[in-house]
This record gives sequence, structure tokens and C-alpha cells, in this order.
Amino acid sequence: MRAPAVRSGVAAGLFHEESGAPGAPGPPLVLIHGAGGRLRQWPAAVRRLPGRRVIALDLPGHGSSPPPAQGSVGACARSVLGLLDALGVDRAAIGGHSMGGAVALTLALDAPGRVAALALVGTGARLRVAPAILQATADPERYRGFAEGSAEVSFGPGASATLRREFAEDWRAVDAAVAHGDFLACDAFDAMARLGEIRAPALVVCGTEDRLTPPRYSEYLRDHLAGARLELVPGAGHMVMLEAPERVAAAIEGLLAGL
Repeated sequence: MRAPAVRSGVAAGLFHEESGAPGAPGPPLVLIHGAGGRLRQWPAAVRRLPGRRVIALDLPGHGSSPPPAQGSVGACARSVLGLLDALGVDRAAIGGHSMGGAVALTLALDAPGRVAALALVGTGARLRVAPAILQATADPERYRGFAEGSAEVSFGPGASATLRREFAEDWRAVDAAVAHGDFLACDAFDAMARLGEIRAPALVVCGTEDRLTPPRYSEYLRDHLAGARLELVPGAGHMVMLEAPERVAAAIEGLLAGL
């Protein structure tokens, strides 16, 4: 099968990459990265699903999107809605990793008519952040050590040295203030009491070795989102989509096929 056409640009202040035709069947898939991330933390296997329109974005102040970064999960959600409006997308499946999962859940709660389905990867209904992470990202002198250490805790034991090195390099390129703001936004997020309001079908994906949003977070989502399905990926860590791209892509394809 021919690889889908890929386009990129800035709309509503957000850099985004699109693959597939705007007229592809079914709702588009919109991919939202996690704290300190960028769209390329979603691997090509997920960003370029055959026969689907996929829109991967950089949140404000991240990757190639212009500053400023947003100070809350709710503000990020409003930015994503602005992009959907600019692209003429009335309804989409929303995929979110970590903080991006919080944004996806917020969209499902605040704009349910715009959300056809949820793909929640390495995330939770509440995202408390360890005080040590907040302290390290608040101090530019300690931030480099945080960037190095993040690669150690974000992957499962079988992840390659190349993945870990590239991930650490990405974190070193992120401004400490942006990282700190993202983690503050995560720490303030709590949708546990409202999950029952969500009616969109949901896929929940988590690595069994995820130390940042461990499987119990995903199990809670499965148990409190109506009809949610949980896919646990053995041996993978928090960056499960980078460690097992084909498996995550197949799981999301299964979700979309059911719409």
C-alpha cells in the first residue's frame, strides 16, 4: 500500500502534521503529546495509519509551535479545539499520551460532541507529579540532570540505548520553564470524579513497566469509562508507543474500525 501523503503547517497557532486525505472515511485521529513533548514522540506507525486522516500537533510553546506554552490542561484543550475549527474538523478521535491524555479527557468532558473516541496512552484520570520533579524543573541548574534521568524512568528495561539517548536529547532541548509549567498543569489535573460523564468509546494503553503512570492508573480508566478496553503491553514503560509502535498502532486502528 502506498504511504499516505504528509502535509504540515501552522493553523490557529499550532504546528501540525497531517497524513491521509481530508476525505478519508471515518473521523480523523488527532494526536496530542505529553509534557515537554512534541508530535514526533508519536511514531510514524501511529501518525500515518493507512486509510486514515491523522493530525498530530505540537501544543503551544512545544516543538515547532510558537510560544507561549499554556498554563493548564484546560487551556491546551481549548488550543486543540481552535485547531480543529481552523481545519474544519467537526468531530475527531482524540489520542493523548500522558499530559495529552489529560487534554483528551478534558475535551471529552467539555466538548463531548467533538470527540468520537478516545485513545488514552500512558495516562490517568489524575496526574500527581512527584515534588522532586517539580523542584528539578523549577531550577535551571538542576534541569540537565532531570533531562538525563527522565530517559531512565520513561522506558522499560528492554528499550534500546538509541531510544533512551534520543529521548534525553529531546528533553535537553525543552526550556525548563516550559517543562515546569507542563508538570504543574499535570499536577493540577483531576478528572476522577467526572469519568462517568464520558460516553465516547475508549481504548486505554499502558506498558506493564510504566513507572510514571503505572498500570493501576489505566485500570482505573478502564473501570470508570463506559465500555473502555485496556491493552497492556508487556515490558514497555511510559513511552510505550515508542517501544511498541506497531502494537499501539494496531490497537488504535481497532478502535477506529469500530466507529
